[in-house]
Amino acid sequence: MKKQVSDTTNIILRITSILILLFILISCEQPFTPSEDMDLTPDNDSFINENPTETNEFSTQPALPAIYQSQYINSLDEPQTYIDDTCRYLKNRWNPLNSEPGTVVMVIAFKDITNSPTNDAENITVVEFQRIMQQLKDQGFSAITTKKFLSFAERNVRIPPRSVLLIQDGNHDADYFERRFLEYWNSWGWPVVNGWVSEADLSESIWTENVIMESQGWVDHQSQGVMSDTVLSDDSSKVVITRELGDSLAAFGEHYGKNPYAFIWPNGGFGLRPVQAARQLGYRIGFTSNSRGPVMFNWVPQADSIDPERPSFMPEGLINDPLMTLPRFPAAQARDFIDAVRATGEDAAIYAQENKAMELNYYEIVCRPTHGELPTP
Repeated sequence: MKKQVSDTTNIILRITSILILLFILISCEQPFTPSEDMDLTPDNDSFINENPTETNEFSTQPALPAIYQSQYINSLDEPQTYIDDTCRYLKNRWNPLNSEPGTVVMVIAFKDITNSPTNDAENITVVEFQRIMQQLKDQGFSAITTKKFLSFAERNVRIPPRSVLLIQDGNHDADYFERRFLEYWNSWGWPVVNGWVSEADLSESIWTENVIMESQGWVDHQSQGVMSDTVLSDDSSKVVITRELGDSLAAFGEHYGKNPYAFIWPNGGFGLRPVQAARQLGYRIGFTSNSRGPVMFNWVPQADSIDPERPSFMPEGLINDPLMTLPRFPAAQARDFIDAVRATGEDAAIYAQENKAMELNYYEIVCRPTHGELPTP
């Protein structure tokens, strides 16, 4: 028994001695502090990125140029982007199969094209309409459909470098379209977009005539609500918003056999709630009555506040959905801006070429590992 106690005592004493010794050693050791002449900068050679297409924690992400600013639009109208994925944007921008940088779209809204002048400032005469169309042609523009415009806006799919989207607001019979637009379809292949109002009391004859024109391909019907006097806003009730957006979809499905891509905001009224509802229902683009400028790929002029010089222009910037709040030029102003639209496209093309190397360098370093090589011609 005494032997066992003695052994236990010896073990305890040894452990105690070891702990005391460790405590003394730790207490005597100097804390680590770098000397003033010690180089803490990592050895550059040891951090060389052997694969230049990959980044690491010590590499710096290359810069991108600022967004192009047009001298031909109002200084209060700031161009906004709408594609969050920079790599996807650059890949579509520099894909040689897509539209070239500087491709521009002018959207023009027509109300009524009359034989003689009227008191309505939004109407134009046939003579003025013909001048607009001829000037567009002379400056190298070509008309496109909503589907082509949407493909361009979302993915930069190739369209003519100078494109125009002709939107005829409101319902008209076949005779009106044939007298105003058919010759441009026959001669130049130019379609027209119709902002169709799906009113409940429309006659079967006007439905039938427009369905035939839709099937022929030269009139592209898109939604403009269901009641011509509606003005949507954030104060509009859920019932009104649902009626204008949802009931129009049902009417299009029944008569035209399609879902419209675009919503032409009736009488120019829109708001955050109507835009959100339009998105939920599947609309992908929307057109306001604000004539801020042309549209380019990932480039839409917008404003965050009311301009006292243009009080009718509703601010769309805070909605933060440029594709649902696109600008349109009224026909009465169109001829005054055609040359500025053309010049904006040319300027944007020059700016893109000046910054091409910077953007391609960004794509090579940041994007290529995940998005692959840029397509070749």
